[in-house]
Amino acid sequence: MLNGTMEHVVKHSILYSYVLSQPLVNYVDAYPELQNKLLIETEQLEFGEHGESIKLLQKKLNKLNYTDSNFDGEFSEMTAHALKNFQADHNIKINGQADEETILALIETEKDLYLKQVQNLSSEVYPGLTGDKIETIQHALQYFGYYKGNVDGIYGPLTKEALIIASGEHDGIKLAEAPAVKVKTHKKVKEEKSEDSVSNEQDNNEKEEEVNEVKEVDVKGINGGNLVTEARSFIGVPYLWGGTTPNGFDCSGFIQYVFNIQGIETPRTVSDMWNFSTSVESKSVGDLVFFETYKPGPSHMGIYIGDGKFIHASESSGVQITELENSYWKERYIGVKRVIQ
Repeated sequence: MLNGTMEHVVKHSILYSYVLSQPLVNYVDAYPELQNKLLIETEQLEFGEHGESIKLLQKKLNKLNYTDSNFDGEFSEMTAHALKNFQADHNIKINGQADEETILALIETEKDLYLKQVQNLSSEVYPGLTGDKIETIQHALQYFGYYKGNVDGIYGPLTKEALIIASGEHDGIKLAEAPAVKVKTHKKVKEEKSEDSVSNEQDNNEKEEEVNEVKEVDVKGINGGNLVTEARSFIGVPYLWGGTTPNGFDCSGFIQYVFNIQGIETPRTVSDMWNFSTSVESKSVGDLVFFETYKPGPSHMGIYIGDGKFIHASESSGVQITELENSYWKERYIGVKRVIQ
């Protein structure tokens, strides 16, 4: 019978029904907690032995920086030396054997390492972010059975869901919002005229000049920013023709889904969205950008996120962020529109 921790991990995993019907050896590599169970049940591993349990032991020693990445399953002098170093650091009897006390200490040390990674990085990552930090936190969340997706370095909906679950079960995990978005705006500035200058001009015309102003837009404070924050959380969701859910989106299905989350009902197709939305002179965060691709008229769309970029569901890469100046999209761009509530 699985203990409480094991039941928690298995029930959080996509292998739940499979685990209940298959021998442990068939799925031991699926989740680290299952590896831990196998190691605990071996009770003791000694010099000269070989097998899958030794390989699992070597992986843990490597994760904790006590040995290299040679997971050959042979309990050699190198493995024994690594165990002695670990035992010395954790006040365990130094014998170079993987006895019960040493195995339990290895497991607890590894758990602490993964939990600290989640706690330390949770406040630094946010929906839409990509990179090594996301991979690290995904590995850690996967260790505890919270994260069920591929470790791809993309903070999408699965990563967000895993962090929410983890934050409810562990202290020190903070969920961060996407940062404010920088946008460029233009405003008309009226230049006041002195009486002398007015007398020298006909019809008392006022001069206007256009200036650039860069301002920080709080994504929590405006509708467009909220749209962008929500849209970013789906980065990495695959493209699916006709798709309207996080299991897969096409371009208009993605737009409709994000707007619906904000309580805004929109049409389903690109052409209907083109007719439904209102033309504007300049782009703002949350506006819709349209493109002419495989047929005349609007056939692709995305949400403008500021700084010359838009987020959309592309056939090649799913939900992603792209530059408007990208050569492919630049020559197919046909306009920007806004959904007016």
